Amino acid sequence: MTHRYLLLFAAALGVFPAPLVAQETKSKRGLVTVTPEALAIHQEAIVVDGHNDLPWQYRAKKDFSFKTIDITKNQPELHTDLPRLRKGGMGAQFWAAYVDASVRPRSQSVKETLEQIDVIHRMVKTYPQDLEMAYTVDDILRIHKTGKIASLIGVEGGHSIDNSIGTLRTFYMLGVRYMTLTHSETLDWADSATDKPKNNGLSPFGEEIVHEMNRLGMMVDLSHVSPDTMRHVLRITKVPVIFSHSSARAIADHPRNVPDDVLKEVKKNNGVVMVNFFPGFVSPEGARLSQRMFEEYREMKEKIKDEKELERAWKEHVKAMKTPPCSIHDVVDHIEHIIKVAGIDHVGLGSDFDGISAVPTQLEDVSTYPKITQELLNRGYKKEEILKVLGSNLLRVMRAVEQAAAK
Repeated sequence: MTHRYLLLFAAALGVFPAPLVAQETKSKRGLVTVTPEALAIHQEAIVVDGHNDLPWQYRAKKDFSFKTIDITKNQPELHTDLPRLRKGGMGAQFWAAYVDASVRPRSQSVKETLEQIDVIHRMVKTYPQDLEMAYTVDDILRIHKTGKIASLIGVEGGHSIDNSIGTLRTFYMLGVRYMTLTHSETLDWADSATDKPKNNGLSPFGEEIVHEMNRLGMMVDLSHVSPDTMRHVLRITKVPVIFSHSSARAIADHPRNVPDDVLKEVKKNNGVVMVNFFPGFVSPEGARLSQRMFEEYREMKEKIKDEKELERAWKEHVKAMKTPPCSIHDVVDHIEHIIKVAGIDHVGLGSDFDGISAVPTQLEDVSTYPKITQELLNRGYKKEEILKVLGSNLLRVMRAVEQAAAK
């Protein structure tokens, strides 16, 4: 059971229940109310979200026809639909082409990832009044002027290429503009943050993959990788990197988050860390709980080999766990910490909506992005700084990657 399945399983048992809003019961910070000033700044921005897992929901619900999930209508069981994307002012969305790492032993990684890439293309074609595929920064700017939402593809997990650089190149030709090097499991060539390391970061083949991504113009995404992998990539990459949906480890001590020494290297690299909204990575208590859950499940799995007995034992184990408090203020704390360590040019938004089983108070779905603008304004940030956080930082990185590849 990988990290996403572990969290969803916990959700089914009432730990981080979905759809759940983690209430900020311990904080004295009040609700954020969007003012006309903040709304005007938000409307001026090209809001970019680095990671949304709506395509996974089509696979999970076995709906590849877009009939069960019609996103022109309100989808209360999901975080994402078109009316709420419009309300949130979304300018460009990276849709995740994710399949679970457990498919690797069955040699299904490439096939199922291609299916998810196909889902994204067909989803965009199904809603042409609202969505349009984008492949470059110029595409994003052009599409934004038409009033549509620019749609891009990110592959979540290097297991999806099945150790094949030819597959990596094919993904790029199909529109993939970033690849997350690992997901929850360590690969032959890169170490994950939530699995045992075996490469001290990257293997020589892993270095080759990073260099090929640089050559292609595909952004290297360091969410989910181990700190050693982060540092290794930052040493060898020729272009800026991204973290499509990660947060600050100094605030919430989870291995998925970015340590301060790495944040300083991201500044030197001119990259961007796009902050995740999941309470299990954002709240200090949530980080402790989700990390402990993952470790305890692995230990239990080693001891109990029968799957039904394992499920029963795990269900009993998690019953006593409580959902920690979390709110929009906690998310903006991460944004502000990254600003303090790496600088205003190196932070963005990577919600992980529809791939997470709990959300913070006031960040319940894709309609709520203007509240981040308001909270940044409340904390004294100027319009030009807020525009960078909302999207222009990511556009700068993507442009740099494109320009390097063109050479």
